[in-house]
Amino acid sequence: METAVRAAAPHAVTDVVRDALAAGYGASSVRLYLADYGLTVLRPVGESADEGLSIDNSVEGRAFGSQEPHEQRPRRGEVDHHLPVTVRGDRLGILSVRLPEDRSVKETVTELERVAELLGHAILVAERDTDLYRQARRVTRLTLAAEMQWELLPARACEAPEYAIGAHLEPAYTIHGDNYDWSADGNGLTLAVTNGMGEGIQAALLSNLAVKALRNARRAGIGLADQAALADQALYEQHRGALHVSTLLLHFDFATGLVQAVDAGSPQLWRRRGRTIERMELDAQLPLGMFEESDYTAQTFQVEPGDRLLFASDGVYEAVSPRGEAYGDRALARAISSTSLLPAAGVPRAVLQELALYRETEAADDALVVCVDWFGRP
Repeated sequence: METAVRAAAPHAVTDVVRDALAAGYGASSVRLYLADYGLTVLRPVGESADEGLSIDNSVEGRAFGSQEPHEQRPRRGEVDHHLPVTVRGDRLGILSVRLPEDRSVKETVTELERVAELLGHAILVAERDTDLYRQARRVTRLTLAAEMQWELLPARACEAPEYAIGAHLEPAYTIHGDNYDWSADGNGLTLAVTNGMGEGIQAALLSNLAVKALRNARRAGIGLADQAALADQALYEQHRGALHVSTLLLHFDFATGLVQAVDAGSPQLWRRRGRTIERMELDAQLPLGMFEESDYTAQTFQVEPGDRLLFASDGVYEAVSPRGEAYGDRALARAISSTSLLPAAGVPRAVLQELALYRETEAADDALVVCVDWFGRP
């Protein structure tokens, strides 16, 4: 099956898996569901007329949320197996396979889990050459600004022995300037949370320039403060201070847990250590691109195994209720506490759902939450 999937045309990966499962396991139905950009529904690939299944109120959604296989018996003699399609912690969707009851044994489920994992990796490669899977992820049309931002993002989650990351943006189909980026090697993890000025295309273009400038500097192998300085120069050269980008840059050292940080703007950093939740006050520095040749300095702090860090954009903590009350520190601390049992990948969406209930109206600004669980290296 792996050989067949690797040889398949990008748009035909699901068809190849379907044929292989029918021939090898007697599967009568095979469907691939992908989570939409807003993480509200699971939509079947290749069936655009289907509105999809609720992530919160379906068996498939429970399998997606728990990241565990779930079974369902649609009729006598048959069993539906719903298996998470996840790549390094990034939750893509669900593979649903209908098998005869006599074939639905533990060993088969284990093999189907491997098929789902294989399918996830194949989709990430296939997306380079087809729009099929990206089209399946959208309930409605993305704005052009949102299209630009989603194309820029690395993933919605990532897991490694030393850390787990989860991130989410709202409103998913009309985001403007909020963004996040990460990269890891054998020694550490670099994380950037950015918030560009303005709205629409202008904000998306500004964030694109900032993220690409930071990536260019990071890939040159220079330190965190110099990464900020080079990105600052690129933005100032283009906009001469008229536009700037708020940025929070961090680098985690796997061996020691030492974190370098450059706080250049509005994104906030919170930490949960045990039962203590606190906002981490960092040395405020100038946003990127505000003035010519700004100097940046990296400060340090320590993370310990079990720490949870949460990053929030101003669209979160400055959101207001219908009575005009800002969401603020107290409500954000409650949201962090109430999601303490969730894995990192599930935290951002849960926090933003609480924010939506508090706000009760459509968002006036982008809202971005990134969660990092730190495990450290023995």
